Amino acid sequence: AWRERLEALRAADADRAARFEAAIARRLPPQWEDALPRFTPDDGPMATRAASGRVLAALAPRLETLVGGSADLAGSNQAVLPEAGDFTLDGPAGRNVHFGVREHAMGAIVNGMARHGGVVPFGATFLVFSDYMRPALRLAALMNVPSTFVFTHDSIGVGEDGPTHQPVEHVMSLRLVPGLDVWRPADAVETAVAWREVLRRARPAALALTRQKLPVLDDADGRVRRGAARGGYVLRDADGAPAVILVATGSEVHLALAAQAELAGRGVAARVVSMPCVEAWREQDDAWRESVLPPGVPRVVIEAGVSTGWSDIVGAPCSVVGLDRFGASAPGGVVMEKLGFTVERVVARARQARRRGTGEVVS
Repeated sequence: AWRERLEALRAADADRAARFEAAIARRLPPQWEDALPRFTPDDGPMATRAASGRVLAALAPRLETLVGGSADLAGSNQAVLPEAGDFTLDGPAGRNVHFGVREHAMGAIVNGMARHGGVVPFGATFLVFSDYMRPALRLAALMNVPSTFVFTHDSIGVGEDGPTHQPVEHVMSLRLVPGLDVWRPADAVETAVAWREVLRRARPAALALTRQKLPVLDDADGRVRRGAARGGYVLRDADGAPAVILVATGSEVHLALAAQAELAGRGVAARVVSMPCVEAWREQDDAWRESVLPPGVPRVVIEAGVSTGWSDIVGAPCSVVGLDRFGASAPGGVVMEKLGFTVERVVARARQARRRGTGEVVS
């Protein structure tokens, strides 16, 4: 009966039938990537959650199968499809799903939609609440279904909400889930790349996005868009051979850039590497990885989370400016400063790493 109904639709409306079959097969429409916004420094500082919201708004008209929502945090997650209507009993064509305060059920529903096919589903909440949906996250990876989970408020930069709402171990713990891509973009440009790659790769994926505003990287030469898609790349190189490499993710990339400038003033050549997706980075060939992280050059990793695991990712010698304790309640900038995410600390760690890596004595 179903096949007869589909054949009748194909006879009556071939275009609609083709759209249906493309949706079930998860074939995205031609040139859908052209809808992605192009961000520039002229856009001004922007939280990556806001950039994600702009990406979703731009994609919604082009990708009619894009469906999702938030666990009662849509305004904060900015996970809304404008003009797409709300999914309700009386309006099943609506594409904004109000999951309610139930993260595990949201994850399970997203997995069910992804497994069924016909839609490109996503669910959103705060990163710290990913703990509540851990079984659903794990099952998405185990089943290898293209479920997308948007996690905002990604670090101690959340600020006044305090340590209960400040993720510390969460990003690295998600990276431990086999088959789950974890994207932590440094700015709006990397956020657009992350969404593009999530949709292209059609794998289980999580995005960790900031509450706080960040400068938009200058991507006039396309370096960010090309490099971010590979998971890790040289964002800004040293003048000459680097004596130390600063590897950072998310908001801490901008701290690495500031530290690089300070180190240059002290005669230390530093390379800045942005690593928005460890999983994509590990897929690259040895030639690419060694061009970004040459063997023997000391690395300093900067991420506002636990330090565990980074030496395995970037190789030795490696030092980590991380956070192996819980956060604190204060404005985000104050928390970052008090817990050691400062130019001065990164510079000191980089000079120490250089000294150990080369045997030189640095005053």
